Amino acid sequence: MDWGTELWDQFEVLERHTQWGLDLLDRYVKFVKERTEVEQAYAKQLRSLVKKYLPKRPAKDDPESKFSQQQSFVQILQEVNDFAGQRELVAENLSVRVCLELTKYSQEMKQERKMHFQEGRRAQQQLENGFKQLENSKRKFERDCREAEKAAQNAERLDQDINATKADVEKAKQQAHLRSHMAEESKNEYAAQLQRFNRDQAHFYFSQMPQIFDKLQDMDERRAIHLGAGYGLLSEAELEVVPIIAKCLEGMKVAAHAVDPKNDSQVLIELHKSGFARPGDVEFEDFSQPMNRAPSDSSLGTPSEGRPELRGPGRSRAKRWPFGKKNKTVVTEDFSHLPPEQQRKRLQQQLEERSRELQKEVDQREALKKMKDVYEKTPQMGDPASLEPQITETLGNIERLKLEVQKYEAWLAEAESRVLSNRGDSLSRHARPPDPPTSAPPDNSSSNSGSQDAKESSEEPPSEESQDTPIYTEFDEDFEEEATSPIGHCVAIYHFEGSSEGTISMAEGEDLSLMEEDKGDGWTRVRRKEGGEGYVPTSYLRVTLN
Repeated sequence: MDWGTELWDQFEVLERHTQWGLDLLDRYVKFVKERTEVEQAYAKQLRSLVKKYLPKRPAKDDPESKFSQQQSFVQILQEVNDFAGQRELVAENLSVRVCLELTKYSQEMKQERKMHFQEGRRAQQQLENGFKQLENSKRKFERDCREAEKAAQNAERLDQDINATKADVEKAKQQAHLRSHMAEESKNEYAAQLQRFNRDQAHFYFSQMPQIFDKLQDMDERRAIHLGAGYGLLSEAELEVVPIIAKCLEGMKVAAHAVDPKNDSQVLIELHKSGFARPGDVEFEDFSQPMNRAPSDSSLGTPSEGRPELRGPGRSRAKRWPFGKKNKTVVTEDFSHLPPEQQRKRLQQQLEERSRELQKEVDQREALKKMKDVYEKTPQMGDPASLEPQITETLGNIERLKLEVQKYEAWLAEAESRVLSNRGDSLSRHARPPDPPTSAPPDNSSSNSGSQDAKESSEEPPSEESQDTPIYTEFDEDFEEEATSPIGHCVAIYHFEGSSEGTISMAEGEDLSLMEEDKGDGWTRVRRKEGGEGYVPTSYLRVTLN
């Protein structure tokens, strides 16, 4: 069934229906456009919300970033930010694939519809003009017939009138004959016009207008197909981002499960453990004796253990009562303003940083020396004298870093002795010792030995023979130390064949225990599950610290 056959007489109905279809297309485009604006505003608000709640300080400077609760919250914020990005992608896809495409198609449909209806109106106008001509010829034929009949009656009346002259009778007959001839011509013209109109009318209703209506039907069906496709794009734009949104939600779920209260409690201990010994009993001061106002050796009337507690700098009232108001401290280079345990950790960090910097300077000095040797052997590659300023600067840095390493080692030894003495006092004073920490204490021997090795390597320049040996042959000495606990885990991104001495082989995707971080030389010490430790390139690993 088609419009040209079934709706041949519904020109106005088809005109209204096709206009309604185009209006519906425009309404849908407007709806999608406002939907994209909603998505963009939603994404913008989500990004602003994430920015508002993200930590302002870098993770390395923010102690709170060490807590699993804070890490999970930051991960949730990042997932929400990624979710906002997917909403922006939905808005962009809808804007390009629906709004722009359907708007362009709507303009084309409007032009095509206008052309078809203009053609139909021209055909209607032609048929109406033909009908008017038919009516005019019909009225002319009717008028001529009446005039001819009237002229014939007048001639017959004069012919019967005995008083009429022969000339009047002859004239009347001639007039009647003329009128009859004119009526005959009008009849022929009317018949011809009628035949022409019937032919045009048949062409109009059976050929011309059905073709126009069929074209309008095809146009309207194509418009409906595009509109249906536009409806589908609305859901497809959502389905395309569903996998990523699902990953965002899964990431939020993982972040929720990553909250570890026990670990956070241990982190709090590690961050704020002072290392001070617990305060002893407050001594009784007997003011009832006028001649003896010195502090007694007893505590509340109880004999002491034979060791009077002196009121020196280490036994001040501020240390005895830790809940009092803290005085404003002055930051010192040796971190003596911090509690013993925190001072030891900060000194350990500074010592490791200086040791890494020292090793880098030593490696740079060796590289410059090798480059200088190459320039001396092949002068066309460069001037050896041009490297002297860099070598001199590097040597100065090495000496400066050596002094700093020695300084921090001395401070660290003093801080460790304070921590040990405080622990001894605490154990001797209290019958029940404090609970040990859940994790093993940090092993400082590796960093100390690393700094000692750095000092020895910087003091003794390599000989000509040692320049041709592998750089990391001295790694074997590190494994003679006592085994330490892993500080993290890592996964091998690439296969590595440990051919040189001190290195270890690993397969792609292998899980390894992280024993020592990269100290700036591009190598990391790891331990395999089946046993064996060695150095592998840092760039070959994906590292996760505990």
